This record gives sequence, C-alpha cells and structure tokens, in this order.
Amino acid sequence: MAETAASPTPAKTPAEKDLAVRTSPAGSLRDAFAAGSLAGTVEIAELPFLTMVGIRAAAGSDAARRIADVTGGLPARSGDVAGSGDISVLWLGPSEFLVIAPTEAHESLGGDLIQALREALDGDAGQVVDLSANRTTFELTGPQARSVLEKGCSLDLHPRVFKAGTAYSTEIGNIPALLWKTGEDSFRVFPRASFAEFLGRWLLDGMREYASPEVP
Repeated sequence: MAETAASPTPAKTPAEKDLAVRTSPAGSLRDAFAAGSLAGTVEIAELPFLTMVGIRAAAGSDAARRIADVTGGLPARSGDVAGSGDISVLWLGPSEFLVIAPTEAHESLGGDLIQALREALDGDAGQVVDLSANRTTFELTGPQARSVLEKGCSLDLHPRVFKAGTAYSTEIGNIPALLWKTGEDSFRVFPRASFAEFLGRWLLDGMREYASPEVP
C-alpha cells in the first residue's frame, strides 16, 4: 500500500516570523497568569502587541472629523469610548485620544490604519503617533474581577457608576493605567510597558484569595 506523503508545513510569513521573536512586556508572567486564574471566578491574560495610536486633534476641527471617518468616531467626553468594528477610541483629554486596534492593523504587519490616520490629519494642527510599544494590555474577567481591581483602584467601580463601555485614566496598585470596562464582568487594563510586570504581579496577588489551593 503506497504511503501518503505528509503535507508540507506552510512557510511562515515575514509578519508571523516577526511576532514569533517578539517578547511582550509581561511575557514572563504567562504561566503565572494561567496558574493564578480560576475559571468562572476571575481570570487574567495578557493581550500583547495590540496596535495603539495616540491622536491629538481639536474637537470639531476638520482634522478631527476626517480622523473620525477612519476610526468610526471620536469620544466626546471623559469616560466615553467610540469607534467601529474592531477599532476603539478612548478619551484621554478634550483633544487627545488613544486608538486601539488588532495587532494586524499595524503597518509593520501590512496594516494601513496608522497611515490612514496620518493622511486624515492632512497637515493640519494635530498629531498621530504610533504608541503600540508604549503599553501592553491585561484582560481581567469573571465575577470577582471588580473585587480584585477595587483593592487598589480609587475609582468607584460599582456598575451603577462604572458602566460597560466606559474607560478612564486612573491608578491601580499605585501604577498609572487606563482602565476600560468592556463588559459586565470584563476589564482591560493598559499599563505602560515598563510597569507591566509589576502591575501583573500586583493583580495576581489580588487574585490569590480566589485561586485554587494548588496555586502557590
């Protein structure tokens, strides 16, 4: 009986090779995050290498309107999150915003989002800056996620006040970060890369009371 030749492994694209050799700011905590998470109670994971773009454009200006056409909107006030599809825009100030998009939207992987935003500015007063390496993203989910954050966040996180779809600049464990409530029991935390490991360990420590007995 003739043997069937094994299908060759597809060659990795340059983009896939690039991601394979990159080290995320909290990559050393991957195993600790898995061990410290308890399904159905509270879980933590790093979402590395998201595309992040800092935007400065005066509200109501032609540049702001053109940028909004690219992103699907700009938030109007503190706490608001705008955007469309897989692009989200967080409010940082009256004329300052943070665009968050999937990894593949980055120009180094063939994406055109950053270039489109630069073209939308069209030489007008404002700024478009690639901040993808400036921060990382932690995702905290589960019924006890809010309790963990409340151990070191001065914001009122009660759902009557901090509603899903809201994001604020704050401090968590004395570390400056953006906190975005993406769902009733889900949050994304954006610390600067240099503080990522410290904050990741702080969050793990806050989760410890909910962890299984086997977790050291």
